[in-house]
Amino acid sequence: MAFTAQDVKKLREMTNCGMMDCKKALTETDGDMDKAIEFLREKGLATAAKKADRIAAEGIVKSYMDGNVGVLVEVNSETDFVAKNDEFQNFVSDVAKTIAVANPADVEALKAEKCGESTIGDMLTEKIAKIGENMNIRRFSRIETDGVLVDYIHAAGKIGVLVEADAPDCDEVKECLKNLAMQIAALSPKYLSSDDVPEEFKEHEKEILIAQLKNDPKNASKPDNIIEKMITGRLAKELKEYCLLEQEYVKAESKETVAQYVQAVGKKIGADVKIKSFVRIEKGEGIEKKEENFADEVASMIK
Repeated sequence: MAFTAQDVKKLREMTNCGMMDCKKALTETDGDMDKAIEFLREKGLATAAKKADRIAAEGIVKSYMDGNVGVLVEVNSETDFVAKNDEFQNFVSDVAKTIAVANPADVEALKAEKCGESTIGDMLTEKIAKIGENMNIRRFSRIETDGVLVDYIHAAGKIGVLVEADAPDCDEVKECLKNLAMQIAALSPKYLSSDDVPEEFKEHEKEILIAQLKNDPKNASKPDNIIEKMITGRLAKELKEYCLLEQEYVKAESKETVAQYVQAVGKKIGADVKIKSFVRIEKGEGIEKKEENFADEVASMIK
């Protein structure tokens, strides 16, 4: 599979590696972007594949809370201008409320749900025709709980978070969950704790770490059993970054984990506080955004 200079540029933006390293990675992997990222990680040149972090799309993430039900929904538009439009915002609010009430299985089922005299799908079609931009209901999450649930929206709809806990419904617990929601928005953990990390994910990360060590001249001659011991600590440290409860709590004055912070809140109120789940949705995550050359765009408009 051939690759272009644009592919090299994209890989460089995704990994922060040098241009020549990116070109070599694409050459070695026959232009396969995902394999090129793995190649750079194994060489120790890229610390992580942050593909989603480098891709953007317009639209908004909106939350809706109704009693013990919380909803996050992402609706995309072509431009930021439309995303700020009151009609677009009101439509997204209607979608979120419909999700809370109807509990649809997926986006297609959601589009068939009634909202007033119309269906969500028909409303979407009408908005596209009226506003003049393509729009898409991309994804949603709905949590219904017997415990405590809080929502958090960051940067006017760029990131949305829901956090659920088994705990007394009081101000101290809600403040705790709001603090965790902000941490989730900022640090983007993938799992609640290391117990939730799939074994295949751990094995994949171990393979990357082993390849990094073997590509390091200082460690290349060491036997496999020594390398295996060396990666144990590194893997544990890496998993802490992926797991919410094991992350360092960012608002702490002294070093403590999120789990220790939650435990301290429970001790303060005299009750158990158990974090059950969280959801994080970032606008445009994983969506390719069309790149425009402004000069070419102007030229095409005056032809």
